[in-house]
Amino acid sequence: MQKRGIISLLAAVAMVLGLWQFASQPTAAADEPNYIISTDATYAPFDFQDKNNQYVGIDMDILKEVAKRKHFTYTLKPMSFNAAAQMVANGQADGIIAGMMITDERKQVYDVSVPYYQSGVAWVVKDGSKVKSLEDLKGKTVALKTGTAAATYGKSLQDKYGFKIKYFNDTDTMYNDVVNGNSAATFEDMPVISYAIKNGMKLKVMNPNDLGNAGGCGFFVKKGENAQLLADFNQAFAEMKQDGTYDKIIAKYLNAKQSTFAGDKKDNNSVWGILTSNKSAFAKGLWETVVLTVFGIVFASLWGLILGIMGISQNKFFRGLATTIIYTFRGLPLMVLAFFIYIGLPGVIGVKIPAFTAGLITLILNEGAYTGAFVRGGFEAVDRGQMEAARSLGLPYGSAMRKVIVPQGLKIMVPSFINQFIITLKDTSILSAIGILELTQTGTLIVARNSQGFRVWAIVAAIYLIVITLLTWLSNWVEKKVR
Repeated sequence: MQKRGIISLLAAVAMVLGLWQFASQPTAAADEPNYIISTDATYAPFDFQDKNNQYVGIDMDILKEVAKRKHFTYTLKPMSFNAAAQMVANGQADGIIAGMMITDERKQVYDVSVPYYQSGVAWVVKDGSKVKSLEDLKGKTVALKTGTAAATYGKSLQDKYGFKIKYFNDTDTMYNDVVNGNSAATFEDMPVISYAIKNGMKLKVMNPNDLGNAGGCGFFVKKGENAQLLADFNQAFAEMKQDGTYDKIIAKYLNAKQSTFAGDKKDNNSVWGILTSNKSAFAKGLWETVVLTVFGIVFASLWGLILGIMGISQNKFFRGLATTIIYTFRGLPLMVLAFFIYIGLPGVIGVKIPAFTAGLITLILNEGAYTGAFVRGGFEAVDRGQMEAARSLGLPYGSAMRKVIVPQGLKIMVPSFINQFIITLKDTSILSAIGILELTQTGTLIVARNSQGFRVWAIVAAIYLIVITLLTWLSNWVEKKVR
């Protein structure tokens, strides 16, 4: 019963917030279908964000041209590759285009277009590495990106060459693990690693003329669904191949003489240059972080107060329910909860949940559980004699709680509320995993474009530190006023 009640509560909150999100989005023209398309947020030159915070790349240009020719609109959902693929498999998105290799395993889950790009897998080491052959990898660690065809290829060679594997969710972190010497090598699609090297990543391709697992990239939809979308993609792509549009797109990103994206040396990659050229992106990411934090802490505090009051109730059922809810949501890792709400829950309730809504619900449930625990503890910290004195004066239990216990308990809890506010701000960074464009995700997208991981993350860390310091000062001032 308790589990059913929790799922019903999640469904109700998701539907309300989902309707609010839907109402705030522009509607497509009545005669043009609108599709939700997921993609990998950090997979240049297929999918990445430019200086103007627009998603560009081979995939993005092909998708835009297909939509133009077939008269449909689409809502793009950039996130980690694994999450993007799961969105389609679970019906949260209509299709995925993400430099995704066509394999027999994927054909069991998805219907796929004709290949729109033929690629192959390179194995890569850092400049100056002593590793010269695959045999040299024995006993060493190889970095792979979760869910990619390159990872599958690398895994297939593990037993033969005796190396260990470490998995990553984003491309840049994987590259830097090799550059920093933590991993000896990585496997990656050739155009992707070529783009990274042209943009300054200190890596070297070891098999440029003997690429492994050569195959095609495709556009995927859930098996048995969106047949018209798939047919439109195939037809438009054939037209693009015939009239030369496709070749122009490929040259735009991969031809060294024509490309304005691959290896652009005009970028100022100093800390100040990165900050000034991406100031609007950082500002938007910070704003999203602040909005999530404020809404999250307000609703989590309300939910936590309810749980805390239930936790000291005279009613055994309410006490047990509060204890169960607090135990459950404190015990779940935040990322697992986010994936469950965003990707898993829609399959149960039949309602698509926007990323922002899913992130907000995640914060409310997780932070609310922690809040409920210290609220209960704060009320219990009030001297029992206070309640006994109030009852002896004729006050009923409810009035005694409201007029005597709650005011004193709230003063005790002020430091805990302040600490939870700061924790909530930092926890928003985890929600980048489901595609919310907060500050951490903004940093990830910028790094995917310029490969300047150290400088970008130093800027992001500094922004977090400044904001948290300001919040701490403000919180200390509020604490002095309240207490």
